[in-house]
Amino acid sequence: MDRTWRPGFSDPDYRLDKEERVYDGYFKMDRLHLRHRRFQGGEVNIRRELFRRGNAVCVLLYDPHADAVILVEQFRVGALEAPEGPWLLELVAGIVEPGEAAADVAVRESDEEAGLAVTGVRPISRFLPSPGGCDEWIDLMFACVDSSQAQGVHGLPEEGEDIKVHVLAAEAAFELVRDGRINSGPAIIGLQWLELNRMKIRSEESA
Repeated sequence: MDRTWRPGFSDPDYRLDKEERVYDGYFKMDRLHLRHRRFQGGEVNIRRELFRRGNAVCVLLYDPHADAVILVEQFRVGALEAPEGPWLLELVAGIVEPGEAAADVAVRESDEEAGLAVTGVRPISRFLPSPGGCDEWIDLMFACVDSSQAQGVHGLPEEGEDIKVHVLAAEAAFELVRDGRINSGPAIIGLQWLELNRMKIRSEESA
């Protein structure tokens, strides 16, 4: 059994023939005309619209002493048809501005969206949430907080943000993932990571 994987092709195996901007608003979209090699030989020509989303950081906020996670609830236009409505329970998150490191965004957004100072910021994973049509990369981060300071409604009014802070026992948050009631990808990944690493983290923080 082959336990290692490497891509079968690389950059020289595709060619971008034409790129045109088809929408230029708050978000941007380009139409790409390109070709790439096929696994069975030859090439295929394709045309795709690409959503230029920009990169983002999501940060899982955890209080190891209280064994609690801090999640935020806000309205999401992409979830208008969600079973329980468009208010989702998510991780603190924000767009990466030019020159910012992922850890800087984690610190900034934890303050803006939850009113919390963070310590021990570390990476969990970096992934493409929707590579079929979007160029966004998400840096998923972890940080420790004092959950006793977590309360209220936050966000930047000029950006239309209305963000409510929730403190949940870690086990309760894991159960919401298992029940399918947390349906934001980064929150699911982050909480499953925490379920695997929680005992180690609590041990480190109590040492």
